[in-house]
Order: sequence, then structure tokens, then C-alpha cells
Amino acid sequence: MIGGGPAGMMAAGRAAEKGRSVLLLEKNETLGKKLLLTGGGRCNFTNNKQNIRDLALSYKGSDQFLMSAFSQFDVVKTIEFFNWRGMKTKEEAEGRVFPVSDKAQTVLDVLIKYMQKGGVEVKKNADVVSITFNKENDLFAIQLSTYGESVNVGKNRETFMAKSCVVATGGVSHPETGSTGEGFIWLKKMGHKIEKPDAALVPIALKDKWVKELAGLTLNDIKLALFLDGKKEIVQKGKILFTHFGISGPTILNMSKDIGELLRYGKEVVIKLDLFPKLDLGTLKNDLQKILVAESNKKIKNTLNVLVPLTLVPVILKLTSIDGEISNHSLSHENRMKIVRCMKEITMNVKELMGADMAIVSSGGVPLEEVNFKTMQSRILPQLFIVGDALNINRPSGGYSLQLCWTTGFVAGNNA
Repeated sequence: MIGGGPAGMMAAGRAAEKGRSVLLLEKNETLGKKLLLTGGGRCNFTNNKQNIRDLALSYKGSDQFLMSAFSQFDVVKTIEFFNWRGMKTKEEAEGRVFPVSDKAQTVLDVLIKYMQKGGVEVKKNADVVSITFNKENDLFAIQLSTYGESVNVGKNRETFMAKSCVVATGGVSHPETGSTGEGFIWLKKMGHKIEKPDAALVPIALKDKWVKELAGLTLNDIKLALFLDGKKEIVQKGKILFTHFGISGPTILNMSKDIGELLRYGKEVVIKLDLFPKLDLGTLKNDLQKILVAESNKKIKNTLNVLVPLTLVPVILKLTSIDGEISNHSLSHENRMKIVRCMKEITMNVKELMGADMAIVSSGGVPLEEVNFKTMQSRILPQLFIVGDALNINRPSGGYSLQLCWTTGFVAGNNA
């Protein structure tokens, strides 16, 4: 097993449980480094989508490949796996499932104990430099050099022989955790095509300076419309988080790949934010009018927080060029409509996608046609198994990336 992330640990634990002799090689000094970052350290480890067909359809364009793998190890079996090993779980908004402890370490502890029970040998600080397969003896030769040694000096290279090999090296997201894409180099040398790896679920940087004033603000039940050169391209509803550089949160992360593709055209990309997607302009205008009448002697800057979060009030007044010192009873009809229109359509100008260091997961990797999802075996080299983020699968945020790791890791471990 190459890679001590979620998919690699699941594969190692399952293979050992099946009676295999397993060695897991991890380049970092600790296991599950990226796992500990997920869900802000709380670890959104799956999404409670229990219908296998619906679950597969969540992975846009990959569902026909994933059905056979999910039929072996789905969301129900994933939750049971962790529950049976002492981890209590809870479901939050949009089906996101977390450990009750709200700690990713709890998930990691279950996986480590699972491997220990099966007798998995773990070698840390193990930097794999090459994988080759000898067709004469049907064995892999896996060469590594521990950190601090020169990878160019042959005598420093330890070599391990294996009947089968599981590549669980991840993609290119969060390179500081060890996901630097070298797994793709080895797979390419063994005959696989590699779809260009890129950051997939990433926050968005905005040009608008007022965004910094909203850093830390979360907005629920909003609608985002994405425009390219004035033409509406995509609309999504959900939740966003403002940061010091722009916007993040589940809805933005799931739109980021599309935003990246639109940015390649070199034209203006704009996101329009609707704070009240359930209300039309007329209804929202009436709601504002009632508040202004009820609080007629107050200033508008001290009133709008009835409708929107307090930190958003000065931004709305700035965007509409309205003096916050004006009393509600003195606010003109024109200015009332400016506020209403602003709350229904805050324009945000996209600057760029944030880099791989900010990515939740990465896109790209081995084309799905080159993998047998009944076993996770390579169709080019059956002794080779490919799992997790090394696969070119579009994964939405919300626990789906980790579910892919659990499923592909379990299936690979079952067959390796």
C-alpha cells in the first residue's frame, strides 16, 4: 500500500483482515495528515445518501463506473464500519455525517486500530521513488529513500517486493500534506493515461475590496448565479463563507471547477448573490417597508440588521451609496429599491481560483475506463490497484470525497 491517507489505510486494513501480509508506506512522519484537515478538523467523513443510485449520481459523469463499487461498500456500510468500532456519528445539514466528537482524530484512530488488529506493518518517512513490475516473476519492485537521503544514490534506496500494489497517493490538493502528484508519474510509466491533475474544490478570490469586511461571515439558504461576459451560465443554492480574500463554503466549492473553466476564456466572470431566493422583489420590498415604518425614527444603518447580518449592513449601504445616517422615515422610494435590489443581487467579481494549497480535493488522475471498479484493479496491469483521489472523478463537497476513499479502499483491499 503506497499512501497512508484514508483510502490507503482502509485498503490496508481490509487486506490484512482478509489474511494478506500488508506493508503500508507513508512519506510523512504521521498517518492521515490530510484527513485531519477535513471539515475544518471535524471530518465530514461521508454524506448520508443511502440510495446507491442517488449516491453514484452525485459524482457527475462517473456514476456508471461507481455503481459496482458502491454496491459492495456504500454509505450504510461505511457508517456501520465506524459505529461498530466505537465511533458515534451524527448527521448535520445537507446529509453531512460527522463523528460526535467533532474531531477528525477520532476517525483516524479507528483506521489505525483497524490496521493494527490485522497486523499491518506501517513504515513512515518512506519516500517512494519508483515502482516497477517484473513480468518474469510477477512481482513489483518498490524503491524508496527515507527523508534526508539522496534519491540519486542507489545504495540509499530500500527495495520492497510485492505480489500486488495499491496506489493511494492522492492528487495534488494540500501539497504540504504529501499530495504532490508523484503517484501519477509512476502510473504513467506503467502504461496509464493521466488526465491533467488540477485543484478541483477550491475557494474563490474576488476583486472586490469590500469582501475583507465580511471575513468569517457565513450565509445560509442563498442563491448564486454565475455569469460569463454577462450571460448566465450556472445557478446553485446553498451556503457560502466569506474569507479575507473572497468566498468559500460548500456551494462555492462545488461551483469552483465550473468557475475555473469559465476563467480560461479570459472574459469577465461574475457571481451574483441573492440573499433571499425565496422572495421576489415585491415581497422583499414590502418586508423592508414594514420594518422601516415600525422603526421610523431609527437610522437605516441601525435597522437593516433585522433583515441581514450586522456585518453585511455597511457593505450594502456602501454598494448602494446610501448614507447610513438617514432616518428611516426620510429614506426615499428610490433608495429603498436600491437596498432591495442589492439584497437580491450583490455582484461579486471573480479574480481567480485559489491554488492547490487551498484545495479540498483535486481533479484529474487515471481515466475511469482504465480501472475495473468491481475490484479496483488496473485494466492495464491487474496486479495494480488504484484508489481514492488518484482516480479522475468529480467529487462534490459534503463528505463525498471521503466516501469515495472508503469505498475504493475497501474494494481494493478485498481483492489485492
